[in-house]
Amino acid sequence: MRMEPQEPKHILCYGDSNTFGTNPTHCPIRHPLHVRWTGRLQSMLGPNYRLIEEGMGGRSTVWDDPLEPGRNGLTFLPVALQSHRPLDLVILSLGTNDCKSIFRASPRVIARGVERLIETIQTFPYGEGLRVPKILLVSPIHMGPEIDRSEYASFDAESGERVKGLAAQYAASAEKYGCAFLNAAEVAKPGPDQLQMDAEGHRALAEALAPLVRSLI
Repeated sequence: MRMEPQEPKHILCYGDSNTFGTNPTHCPIRHPLHVRWTGRLQSMLGPNYRLIEEGMGGRSTVWDDPLEPGRNGLTFLPVALQSHRPLDLVILSLGTNDCKSIFRASPRVIARGVERLIETIQTFPYGEGLRVPKILLVSPIHMGPEIDRSEYASFDAESGERVKGLAAQYAASAEKYGCAFLNAAEVAKPGPDQLQMDAEGHRALAEALAPLVRSLI
């Protein structure tokens, strides 16, 4: 009797440029798949899991940025959920771009934006018989000390301070909504551009995520 292949666990990785894999040296512009944390995590987890990359540079939780249109994470999230269902897990990794000077959002307000994303994932109409995915919330890495003098004009010194306050707020939001949580700043840091992870950062983040994912699904 012929055995049907087992369907892998589907994981949506919804994030910003550090999920996209922007290279801090811009050469090449994007880390190759085997370097990105998503690609590394896929290799660590094996064929029983399928990671879906949905990273975009400049993406925020809920904000419309007139300087970088189309980066509102709340607007696009339902499209991603509809396109990639059924899902077993969503790894939600946003917040860095909410710290832009144009938004002037406090860590508490940014966490509320993340909660809107969590609520969207937990209440989305996936369809009859389809499960609601679990959520692994990841708070961002910190910015480098010279972020206000970097190539990224949207960030100032206050942005670097705001991002440091996100982990505590995200941990509280994760507990409130029954999500798993990881503080990426405890395992990774930005590269020379003050914002994006280098290859070592991607490796460290993937290694921290792997056991968490296995424990969840």
